[in-house]
Amino acid sequence: MGEFELIERILRRPQDAKRDRVVLGGGDDCALLQVQPGEQWAVSTDTLVEGRHFLSTVDPAALGHKALAVNLSDLAACGAQPRVCTLNLTLPRADEHWLQAFAHGFFGLADAHGIVLAGGDTTGGPLNIAVTVMGTLPVGAALLRSGAQAGDDLWVSHPVEDGLGIGDARLALEVFRGHTDLPPQGWRVVRRRMEWPAPRVALGMAMRGLAHAAIDLSDGLLGDLGHVLRASGVGAQLWWQALPRSTWVAQQNAQCQRDCLLAGGDDYELLLAAPASKREHVAAQAAACGVGLARIGCILQGSGVQVFDDEAAAREGRAAWPAALLPRGFDHFRSDEAQRGMQT
Repeated sequence: MGEFELIERILRRPQDAKRDRVVLGGGDDCALLQVQPGEQWAVSTDTLVEGRHFLSTVDPAALGHKALAVNLSDLAACGAQPRVCTLNLTLPRADEHWLQAFAHGFFGLADAHGIVLAGGDTTGGPLNIAVTVMGTLPVGAALLRSGAQAGDDLWVSHPVEDGLGIGDARLALEVFRGHTDLPPQGWRVVRRRMEWPAPRVALGMAMRGLAHAAIDLSDGLLGDLGHVLRASGVGAQLWWQALPRSTWVAQQNAQCQRDCLLAGGDDYELLLAAPASKREHVAAQAAACGVGLARIGCILQGSGVQVFDDEAAAREGRAAWPAALLPRGFDHFRSDEAQRGMQT
């Protein structure tokens, strides 16, 4: 069997050829999708590159899961129901064991969300993975970055389990870089949070009609909040003590905690701006989705972000943190330090 026949045998699933809004799936020059009256399609795409986004030693099942998860997180941020995806794989060679494991991770998450693989492409070369996802939602119901309003609460999702929060994926990267160390139990927890993110699809859909704005946390809290503030023409306060953090992040020194919680990257949680009048309803919807949700600040008139120790400090007019304490968001095009650390 040739390499491309092997890839097709593992990745092509006959049951995906005609399902739901898929009129014609993979195998032809194009897939055909059915548009329903009153619906809009939400489309997002991401590329993962070996050495930049993942380790060469990563479990291929985890890589398959994450390749789809980071895209589903974008659909979650706009409140869309996942429907269809495509997968483009560039592979140095067609290894059957690797492909089987990758497919297990990818299709495990796809099936959990009822999403159909409608096509894609494979070619030879350095390993990288590009996924495009498409979802649907009622016309005019999408959550956007540009809707935040002064007076809104700021919320961030997090795992509902005790001892977990945001910043764990960044902490795993800090361990890879040799900047800190963790006991085996902590290492297993934060590495899993980095390699097996949980897209908050149900929460995003539940926030339609409740939240004014949303974004998923891929580049760190400060960086992604900045996208919302610039798009909405507003400013914000963050309350440091309100940020949900894992046991392992909380044990780090002050600088490492700031880096993990404010500039982490790879959290794939949802950041929401919602009216204060809807506070109880927002919290109830998150609980119904089985997702933790922490109120971490508020939207203000003006521009930029101020960080205070807690809500009381902001209310009492105490000084905000100096700008020198605030780390930058995660940048995929910064120096090669991250790559050198990840490849150790």
